[in-house]
This record gives sequence, structure tokens and C-alpha cells, in this order.
Amino acid sequence: MEGLNQTSSVFEFILLGLSSRPEDQKPLFILFLIMYLVTITGNVLIILAIRSDPQLHTPMYVFLSVLSFTDIWCTTTIVPRMLVDFLSETKTISYAGCLTQMYFIYALSTTDNCLLAAMAYDRCVAICDPFHYVTIIGHRHCVLLVAFSCSSPHLHSLLHILLLNQLTFCDSNVVHHFLCDINPLLKLSCSSIFVNDLTIKTEGLVFWVTPFLCIVFSYVRILIAVLRIPSAAGKCKAFSTCGSHFTVVILFYGSIFYVYLQPLSRYTVQDRVATLVYTVLTSMLNPFIYSLRNKDMKRGLGKLLGRRKS
Repeated sequence: MEGLNQTSSVFEFILLGLSSRPEDQKPLFILFLIMYLVTITGNVLIILAIRSDPQLHTPMYVFLSVLSFTDIWCTTTIVPRMLVDFLSETKTISYAGCLTQMYFIYALSTTDNCLLAAMAYDRCVAICDPFHYVTIIGHRHCVLLVAFSCSSPHLHSLLHILLLNQLTFCDSNVVHHFLCDINPLLKLSCSSIFVNDLTIKTEGLVFWVTPFLCIVFSYVRILIAVLRIPSAAGKCKAFSTCGSHFTVVILFYGSIFYVYLQPLSRYTVQDRVATLVYTVLTSMLNPFIYSLRNKDMKRGLGKLLGRRKS
């Protein structure tokens, strides 16, 4: 990132964070430190449980382990920087550091986006066409889905970073956010943001809405298939299998669409709460949602913890 945006007179940004009141900094530091430790511990346990239990070596749990790995790094890109800022008087971040943080946040959160779609497709095939599941979601298809989910988001992220780097920041360098996000940075630019805004509303919208529509389509098919199950026990089992995934989808996409589908002129500091939901909160909740509502994961975690104790 060296030498970026040499025409700009702004070489660093000031992140205002979640609160500017001094008395809020230590309580927020403790809160987010706890959330970060819980996130890391929970997602590491999910990964170890899946790796150590051969019965969990299926596509669904491969997707889940990659999701947990991505959540660890996405949270690490955001929270440690927040913790430092809570205890610092100067909450500055260099221009290159800001773009680097934004690149990884966008790439990792978009990877989550693709993985959620892959997991929905996996559940759809498992419930709607169980006899051909092994053929449709085999090892090769699983690897291809994971590879696409982890590689294509970097192109999406790089595009927005390169376009942002073409802008000039002349006066204010105060970012009304706790991280480097594209909307508050666009509001600081003194050059035309037409191309950036158009890209967000077109390429960005397609990149996020397409997986979301795939998820909706998958769950519509799942719902139709579940309603055809004659036994009440069978319906409960099917709904329980997909309920945890659907909870994550609602939290994740609801907060993202709230932030990025509104006009740039309406972007306010209140959007920081929604950003917290899809960046930090869902990463922390994922291990609990998938383990507490899933018998296979409970068994895997039980085996892992029992082995560690013995």
C-alpha cells in the first residue's frame, strides 16, 4: 500500500469509534475484549471438533469450519484495532493501513456471504434430494464451492479499494466509524464519487444479492419439501437442521442491507451498530448457534473436550 494516493493531502485518518466520551472507553474495552475472546475460543473449538470427528467430515461441516476460520480473521481485522483505540488518546490510522483494513474486511465478510449461500444449497440438496446428495455435493463440488467462496471475494474487494484510491481527500480526515468503511470515507472525499457510488449500487449489489437470492430460493424449496413430510417428528428434525443457519442469515443480511442499500446522504453514525452486527456479533454467535442447535456438533464438541480432559 506504499505510495497510494499521492495526490491527496490526507495521509492518515482519525477513527471516532463507538463513543467519544472518555468514561465509556474502559467499559467498551472490557466488553469487546470479552466478545473477541469468546469469538476466537468458540470458532477454534468448532474447527477442532470438526477436524477430530470423522463423522463430521461432510460438506456441510467443511463449509462450517471454513466459515469459522473466516470469522476468526474477520474479527481479528477489526477488534484488536478497536481495543487499542479505546485506550488511546490519538485514534489515528494511516491511509495505507485504512485501505488494508477495508480490503480484508470486505474480502472476509464477502467470503462469509458466499459460504452461507453454499451451506444453504447443501441443506437444500440434503433435504430435497437426499438420495442423490453424495453425487451432487461430492468432494470435488465441495472443494470447488470453497475455492470460489474464498477467491472471488478478493476481486470484489480489490475493485472497491482501487476505485477508492483514485479519490482525493483534501480537508477533514475524521471518520465517523470504528473501522475503515467505504461509505464514511466517500463522504470525506472532495472529488467526484459517482463511479464509486455506481459500483456499490451495481457490482456490490449483484455480489451480495445473488447469494442472498440463492439462499431464499433454497429455503423456499426446503420449506415446500418439509411441508410434504407426513410425520410431525420429521418436520421438526428438518426445521431444526436449517433453523440455525437461517438465524445467521437473518442477522447477517439484515444488517448489511440496512447499511449499504440506503443512499449515501442518509449514512449516519447510527449505522455503526448495524456494522457491528454483521462484522463482530454474527462471528461471535456462529459457534453457539451451530453447536447448541445441532446434535452432531454437540457430540463432536463433547468428544473433543472429553479427549482434552483425559
